Amino acid sequence: MSPELDTNYWNQRYLNNEFGWDIGEISTPLKNYFDQLTDKDCFILIPGAGNAYEAEYLVNKGFSNVYVCDFSEQPLLNLKERCSSIPSSHLLQEDYFKLPFKNKFDLIVEQTFFCALLPELRQNYFLKTKELLKPGGKLVGLLFNDTLNSDKPPFGGTSNEYYNYFKDDYKINVFEPCYNSIKPRQGRELFINLQKL
Repeated sequence: MSPELDTNYWNQRYLNNEFGWDIGEISTPLKNYFDQLTDKDCFILIPGAGNAYEAEYLVNKGFSNVYVCDFSEQPLLNLKERCSSIPSSHLLQEDYFKLPFKNKFDLIVEQTFFCALLPELRQNYFLKTKELLKPGGKLVGLLFNDTLNSDKPPFGGTSNEYYNYFKDDYKINVFEPCYNSIKPRQGRELFINLQKL
């Protein structure tokens, strides 16, 4: 049976240093993608961001509208300590599915959030993401293409499963095995670049 994946659960994971998904820096695939972006005023959301090295990287590169959402307070405090220039109003300690924004973001970044959700929430994840994205906005990032765990995060899955969740609502720009994953995840990740229809 899955644990209760609430705020307390995730805060305890951080306080007990139980966050094996945290690699201590931005992952190579996302860094390479971000380095191609030129509009520093675009609105970016990183949900379930954890310590949010991706947000720190973007802010340090001059992106001014980077928002971070996480259930837990501790990783948001960690980010603010490392990256004091990110506005506190951009740090959202909130349930992703309750975010009030509609058509606000140009880009939503996926990095280990999807695999932390209970599998029954996966269809809702893509629907909520569509709601938050502007017309033509993109969902970009990484999904595990591996079985992983069935009783606790991270939960695994396959490309065929994922495709059925988004095929009707997104244009597929990229949906393929990731060629530049970090070493422990090589051969186990998909890179996605999905555009809201």
